[in-house]
Amino acid sequence: MSGPSSLDLSTSISQSLGIELFEVENKSFPDGEHKVRIHNDVQDKNIILVQSLYPSVDYHFMQFLLTAYKLSQMGSKVYACVPYLAYARQDLEFQRGEVASLAVVSRLFRSIGVSSLLTVDIHSTHGLGYFSFPTYSVSAMPLLAKYVKNNLDLNSPLAVSPDFGGSSRVEAFSKLLDIEFISLKKSRSRTTGEVIMEESNIEVEGRDVILVDDMISTGTSIVRAANYLKKLGSKRIITLCTHALLVNEAVNSIKASGVDEIIATNTIPNDVSKIDVTEIIVDHYKSLR
Repeated sequence: MSGPSSLDLSTSISQSLGIELFEVENKSFPDGEHKVRIHNDVQDKNIILVQSLYPSVDYHFMQFLLTAYKLSQMGSKVYACVPYLAYARQDLEFQRGEVASLAVVSRLFRSIGVSSLLTVDIHSTHGLGYFSFPTYSVSAMPLLAKYVKNNLDLNSPLAVSPDFGGSSRVEAFSKLLDIEFISLKKSRSRTTGEVIMEESNIEVEGRDVILVDDMISTGTSIVRAANYLKKLGSKRIITLCTHALLVNEAVNSIKASGVDEIIATNTIPNDVSKIDVTEIIVDHYKSLR
């Protein structure tokens, strides 16, 4: 069953699995409330409900909650497929008094009858521990690497993580292409408060760079990394990510920093979503048969 945010991806998944696609009727009232109606007989059926939770996040989230609840109430087993899982970055109480929002999301999912959850490249695997039912995160990195290999002609490519937190991600990506990688480190000046990028011991000058990240929201990290790499003499800069939120003026800011192209998957449908994640989602569900 397709939620309104993922109709194209749902269609592709259903066709690849060779199963019927149901659509849910969604309406919004002038005050923003949602109305959901399911026309199909779903009793005793296993339903893969596909709904990505990109902006407007809470709008799509409420659609998902209402639909999943009704499916469960009507007697179906709900397999939630949420390609982009909102609130996954808020998986810890970083400061006293903060809410670990993903913990709340997990409780909501369980309370409405979700039996299983599949997402793509969750921000941190730590977040999977909040869910009391089977929860999986599949990686789109092999698809990103495959796209680079088949579509981009790069000169002495170097894979780069814009921050040290993405080290394992960029390392896995680089191994798939058998290329070098670095993870940029940043520090903050105690006197000025300025964020300073630490020097890398790998030569960057004259090389094409692939900036690899799990998601791009405002693009601040990408812009900072691109500016730094340009100062080191890099040539072409390509940005690859799984989830391209690209809020506010992110695209313009990223392009202005010297990035030549932004490439992402279709977990979030937009102009840069050139890589289809159907394959890794379908492979997961086939493995459950």
